[in-house]
Amino acid sequence: MLLPLHLFHYLTYNIQKDKPGTFYPFVFSDIRGLDPQRGVLVDDIELALMGHVKEGYVFNPGCKLSEGSRFYNKSPTDNNKVHVLVCVIPADTLSSMSNKILWEIRDVRLKASRLGIPQVAIITKVDQACPETKKDLKNVYRSRYIKEKMEQFSANVGIPMNCIFPVKNYHEEINLRDDTDALILSAMKHIINYGDDFINWKAT
Repeated sequence: MLLPLHLFHYLTYNIQKDKPGTFYPFVFSDIRGLDPQRGVLVDDIELALMGHVKEGYVFNPGCKLSEGSRFYNKSPTDNNKVHVLVCVIPADTLSSMSNKILWEIRDVRLKASRLGIPQVAIITKVDQACPETKKDLKNVYRSRYIKEKMEQFSANVGIPMNCIFPVKNYHEEINLRDDTDALILSAMKHIINYGDDFINWKAT
C-alpha cells in the first residue's frame, strides 16, 4: 500500500486569524501515528517532544534521527519543544488496537511525563463507533459504549479520564454544526489551558 509522502514528514501548522498574516499563539506539530510495520519510532517521538526534530524531517521506521542529520536541532528553544502531547485515536479502532501499539502509546506518555509535558487523548469518530451517538451527538457522554472504551483506553495507557475528549469529525457535512463544534472547541480549550499551565510551570 502506498501512503502519501506528507504522512511521513514532521510538519507544523499555524492557525490564521481573520486578518491575513496574523496567527493564534499556538502551533500544531503533526507526527505520523504508531504502527506495527511502518509507524514512527518511539525514540523519534521523544526527540520531537524535546524539540530536536526540525520541520520537514522524514521519519524512518528503521532508524531514529541521528545527531549528525541536518534535521537534528542541537539547541532547541522553548518554541521548538512540545508543550502538550495529544494522542488522537479513532473510536471505531479502540477495540482492535494491538497490545504492542498500546504499550508504545504508554511508553510515549511516560516519556512525556518525565519531561513534565501534560498528555491528553482525542477520541475521534465517536458517531461511527456508537449508533446512539450517531443518532444524537448530545448522547456522547451518556453512551455506555463510548464510556467503556474511554475507560479501557485510560487503563491501558495511563491517561486519566478527565484528559480524554470525545469528538466527531467533519467528513461529509457542508455547513458547521454547533454540537460538533462544541466538542472540538471544548477539547481545544483544555489543550490550550494545559499548555499554558506547562509554560507557567517551566517559568517558575
